[in-house]
Amino acid sequence: MADSDGEYIEASDDEYMGGGGSYGTRGHGKGKKGQRGDGRAKNAWELSAKTGLESYKESADGTIGKSIQEREEERKRKRWLVNTMLDAVKMPRRRRSVDLSIYERDPEPGIDYTMLPSLPYRTVSDPPVPRAVLLRKWLRKDTKAFQRGIIRHVVLVLDLSEAMLEKDMRPNRYFTMIKYTQEYVREFFEQNPISQMCVMGMHDGICIRVSELSGNPADHISAIQGLRDPKSSTSKEPKGSPSLQNALEVSRATLYHTPSHGTREVILVLGALLTLDPGDIHKTIKSCVQDRIRVSIIGMGGRMHICTEIVSRTNSGDESGYVVATDQELLRELLLATTTPPVIRSSVPTTDGAAAPAESGASLLQMGFPSRVIEDVPTLCACHGNLTRGGYTCSRCKAKVCSLPATCPGCHLTLILSTHLARSYHHLFPLRNWIEVSWQRAREKGSKQCMSCLSDFPEPPSSHTENAAESLTSAANGAVAAATSHIIAANGRQRSGDDSNEDELATASESFRYECRECKSHFCIDCDVFCHEVLHNCPGCLGGAGTRNDEESADTEMNG
Repeated sequence: MADSDGEYIEASDDEYMGGGGSYGTRGHGKGKKGQRGDGRAKNAWELSAKTGLESYKESADGTIGKSIQEREEERKRKRWLVNTMLDAVKMPRRRRSVDLSIYERDPEPGIDYTMLPSLPYRTVSDPPVPRAVLLRKWLRKDTKAFQRGIIRHVVLVLDLSEAMLEKDMRPNRYFTMIKYTQEYVREFFEQNPISQMCVMGMHDGICIRVSELSGNPADHISAIQGLRDPKSSTSKEPKGSPSLQNALEVSRATLYHTPSHGTREVILVLGALLTLDPGDIHKTIKSCVQDRIRVSIIGMGGRMHICTEIVSRTNSGDESGYVVATDQELLRELLLATTTPPVIRSSVPTTDGAAAPAESGASLLQMGFPSRVIEDVPTLCACHGNLTRGGYTCSRCKAKVCSLPATCPGCHLTLILSTHLARSYHHLFPLRNWIEVSWQRAREKGSKQCMSCLSDFPEPPSSHTENAAESLTSAANGAVAAATSHIIAANGRQRSGDDSNEDELATASESFRYECRECKSHFCIDCDVFCHEVLHNCPGCLGGAGTRNDEESADTEMNG
């Protein structure tokens, strides 16, 4: 082969020339597995690339999921937490096979039991933390009743810069963001069915429009999937640097014509540590404050001062809307946390001394509740101009639209179903957190099964065993309290409200029972999470358990 001077030198035996020809004196036979053609065994680094690719599995949605080893380690960790929890109450071995199946079964749709906070450094001598303690501490929400804007207009801005190619999240930040934003869009319209969303991207210094402002989640999901599809016309590979000013200006122009009775929000997912702005971004921030636009930023790299200023000035001095995700699980949790509508605020002075304009208060809004019609002859719909047999007829102008919720193209009347309004109602009156049941209360109540799923509760132990379990549970609660306070301090955001009584009841129940404050029914930890995260209602209250309990107590007093 030729060297730098143009002369030809003979290839050594250690060089791999490639191809089918032989340039050395040593024959290239068919080697064994793990060996090269020259008989030399492969090094570890030569096999690492193939081994790493084989460990990943492709999920049903086309994204790369967890490897087999990671799923096995996760299962072992969950089983260890359950065993620790059962050891705390001295449950007999003969019943563990039944109760373990309750806590290790596959989660219901919409519930991810692996969403546990990352604990700080712990030693071997520290007491183990039960799974139920982590669930109750991490999934607890503020259940105060506030006036919230249930009609939301949200612009989701994604970072499509070259910083998203970093591999601190598997397989990289770009694929992780695409995966979780699709899940976020589905959950957003599940919790806010009468809201609208628009997706944009910061790509190579400019802000591009990925999807239009609409209330159809299928359009947004297909547009987000098209970003990483090479065959799609909207495919965008991460390139260049982001521009926060361009993103805010385009978002402000999109939300400028939205009605005043709805909220105006911008949610940015930022992975870069810089912004390439063409002008003065502080003037843009001032314009966003005047237009009543709320900005929330979820970082994937590190904290930036300009991001803190944007969130603080657009949220009346509140900096809790800017959080940095340290891992992909926390990124998913932070995205899903924005599905809750924001609280309607009054005129509050901002950090620069100027008063931010107050948001519009309660106002009457005309809405139509059309019924679905099926026609014998296809007719044109007013929304897309397609021939369809079915649809919904506007209650005012009789125009036909394909799906709901929608705005009538003829008379601009908001058309929804009654179920859409009911699904948004739980944000105004959330389900209160349930209280933990002690062994003494369990003996008084005499509950044997969960009110919802009818799973068996453990029998109340003796007094000696109860004292030992209380000491272990209190130690575990203290460890989790320190862990969650460490997480809150690191991220600068507190998930719970200011009610001290609610915070005292955020521990795990020693009797595996949780009691509703209204109907006094007892539930298991799985039903507790399901009712607060998905159902948003108490099965005991809906079934009239509270009324029956009041009647029984009244009869007891009369007989006594």
